[in-house]
Amino acid sequence: MPGYKAPVEDVTFLLNDVFQIDRYANLPGFSDATADVREAIFSEAAKFSEEVLTPLNRVGDLEGCQRHDDGRVTTPKGFAEAFGQFAEGGWIGLSAPAEFGGQGLPYTLTALINEFLISANMAFAMYPGLTQGAASALIAHGSQALKTTYLPKMVAGEWSGTMNLTEPHCGTDLGLLRTRAVRQADGSYRITGTKIFISGGEQDLTANIIHLVLARIEGAPAGVRGISLFVVPKVMVNADGSLGARNGVACGSIEHKMGIHGNSTCVMNYDNAVGWLVGEEHKGLAAMFTMMNEARLGVGIQGLALSEVAYQNAVSYTRDRLQGRALTGAKAPDKAADPIIVHPDVRRTLMTIRAFNEAGRALVAWTALRSDVAHRSDDAAEREAADDHTGLVTPVIKGVFTDVGFANTVMAQQMYGGHGYIAEWGMEQFVRDARIAMIYEGANGIQALDLVGRKLPMNGGRAVKTFFAEVAGYLAENNDAAMKPYVVPLAAALGHLQQATVWFAKNGVANPDNAGAGATDYMHMFGLVVLGYMWARIANAARARLANGGEPARFNAKLVTGRFFMERMLPETAAHLARIQAGAGSVMELPVEAF
Repeated sequence: MPGYKAPVEDVTFLLNDVFQIDRYANLPGFSDATADVREAIFSEAAKFSEEVLTPLNRVGDLEGCQRHDDGRVTTPKGFAEAFGQFAEGGWIGLSAPAEFGGQGLPYTLTALINEFLISANMAFAMYPGLTQGAASALIAHGSQALKTTYLPKMVAGEWSGTMNLTEPHCGTDLGLLRTRAVRQADGSYRITGTKIFISGGEQDLTANIIHLVLARIEGAPAGVRGISLFVVPKVMVNADGSLGARNGVACGSIEHKMGIHGNSTCVMNYDNAVGWLVGEEHKGLAAMFTMMNEARLGVGIQGLALSEVAYQNAVSYTRDRLQGRALTGAKAPDKAADPIIVHPDVRRTLMTIRAFNEAGRALVAWTALRSDVAHRSDDAAEREAADDHTGLVTPVIKGVFTDVGFANTVMAQQMYGGHGYIAEWGMEQFVRDARIAMIYEGANGIQALDLVGRKLPMNGGRAVKTFFAEVAGYLAENNDAAMKPYVVPLAAALGHLQQATVWFAKNGVANPDNAGAGATDYMHMFGLVVLGYMWARIANAARARLANGGEPARFNAKLVTGRFFMERMLPETAAHLARIQAGAGSVMELPVEAF
């Protein structure tokens, strides 16, 4: 069975050395997250992930969730007990406001801990993750009455949350949704319709499930402008907070999926169910996007997390598996063959995964810190800049991390040869589980279109111009000889990204197909550049640690891995630029009948 060890040391290095988190002590909640507190939190999260969740990952995959004739759903053996432990530990409310029972600590801690949980057991981690997202939407947009009624129980993990967008005929184009809401005299609404692909839609982990549902109020405008958001509880809540009668919402079936079998993915039927409006009428999409944006960052973390756990197991296997001799002579002459980790192509594969993982984790930390600034700073200009950053980078994290994360699980599986294809080794589960992350919360092609079509031109290109200026400024300030292996390749890659941005500005408006045809290449080019920027910052911090007596093996390994990224991965920006500048001609030329 695969193992897992949470990267606590790496997370601590990123927060302390690369991003100097204590500089944010003026923000609410940060002064409580001292170095000692952070260390204790990460250590306990690691212990729970390694000892409780990892052993349940295989169990969840084999058993899956079961729907019973009465509509109940049971989760795999051990999930309910583990969820109880997780809730009891206060993990769901780690970053939630204290007024609702949370601990008010930085969201950055939650984001990094979520990587641990997902690596250990992605299917399980989705239950609390969606609850955190639903709670965030209610915090941002719910009335005081809704917050008082639902948030304390959700933050405590007694109740869970879901998001209900997709319908059988309607995925990305939410303007087509048909679920309807009818106003009632008492201010509530009656919700009727069917939603599909609802993660955690029914389960036996919590006493109540708080569904956030997009629906169209009778008489509302067509399209996305007529969509509203509603809270629809599985069980009605009495005036005193106790649970009452069952609401008119039920699980019609469980989807039979490629992966994440331990998470109940449900078809949910709403039959005159009672719901309450969240925010304003016809403004539901904006409210739901509070949850969607957090969910997209969370899905990006899924790609990173599965890449990390697959990498760890691949390294372990390649150290033990004997096959052939090293090209430069036997490395284990006392054995029948050398371990396969001596072979250059195996090393290339492992280094490719590792270089992504370490820079990806840094980008998650940086973006989570920016999100904390956007939500907690009392400086309007700081909030605006941080919000620009998260808006620009979120589609990159979601799209690039999940594309690359899936590819990395396949590469890690390849290290096992035929054993990787056999279920008992566990690698094929990582591949199957990782695949969904490229699809849900907005398929990756949509993320690329969002980046190119919305985020680049937004506010006159303010966000992307700020990013370019930041990276260019860093390059100018860190151009000493020791940093040249990092800053010279990064400067070239930044130039490619700037050229692509200008090309879209000139050619994308005149022919929108040019933007559409190059969007995915641009997203991945942007990902390479921002990961390269993370590596430059990591390298600088590692050099500083070495100069101050830091462990040579640990920090030299970071410098070598960063060089590998710059030499072997970052040059791909040139190929992306060439494809973008080729335009949409050959992409769109064939008539439909020719396919």
